[in-house]
Order: sequence, then C-alpha cells, then structure tokens
Amino acid sequence: MEILLLQDVNKLGQKDDLVTVKNGYARNYLIPQGYAIAATPSVKKSHSENLKQRAHKEEKIRAEAEELAAKMADISLVIGAKTSSSGKIFGSVNTIQIAEALKSKGFVIDRKHITLPGDAIKEVGKYQASVKLHRDVKVNISFEIVAE
Repeated sequence: MEILLLQDVNKLGQKDDLVTVKNGYARNYLIPQGYAIAATPSVKKSHSENLKQRAHKEEKIRAEAEELAAKMADISLVIGAKTSSSGKIFGSVNTIQIAEALKSKGFVIDRKHITLPGDAIKEVGKYQASVKLHRDVKVNISFEIVAE
C-alpha cells in the first residue's frame, strides 16, 4: 500500500515522503496513529502542489542545517562517567548524555537525531556519533568518555 507520511517515522521516512508499506502496517498502525494517510490520486496531486510551494523554504532550512553542521564538525565533547578500576562504566553512556553535552556547548539537538556506534557505550575511550540535522545533512561529532 502506498502512503503519504504526515510526520517523520523512524527507519521508514520523513514527513511528506511517499512510501510503500505492507497493508497491515499502514491500516493498523500508521493511519490510526496519524502518522500517514493513504496515497490516493487526489492526495498525490495536492501533495505535488504543496511540494512545489515548499521547495524554497526547504532550501533555506537545509542551508541553515549545513551551517550548523559546519559549526558542529569542529567540536569535541568530554563526558564524565563513574567507572570501575578496569575502565568499565557503571551503567552506560547513551544519546541522552550526548544531547546534554551538546546543549551545554550551545547546540540544542533532540536525542532521537543522535546515532551512536552500537546501542550504548560501556567503556572509557574516544568515539564518534552521527547527528542528523536534516534529511540530507548529517555530521559526525567526536566525544571522549573519561572517568570521574
């Protein structure tokens, strides 16, 4: 079934994307939750008109995201964590701590837009995280986890 996404759906697509999914997924989850609508010919036609009108605004948003990515590429974060004597972290470091560290540097990024190598980090060291600022703009930031 072809649907039009009304908002971003993780691992499926961005707002205003036309995607094809299985019928049950669309009818039982996406449409009732308000994430999507069925892509009928009239919906597709109005969607194409809306995209034409929004192209200029989208380019401005993308330019702002690229400018922010250029600023973020140079930063490196240091995150403190309680550790054992062998360097293992009690608990783990996840996207919430990365988002808070970015906020302290002046960058307000939603934690859902940050991707870590693996699920969570459980050892002291240097790592890279990917931050998605726009559908086409991603930036890698380096961070180091140190013992407190």
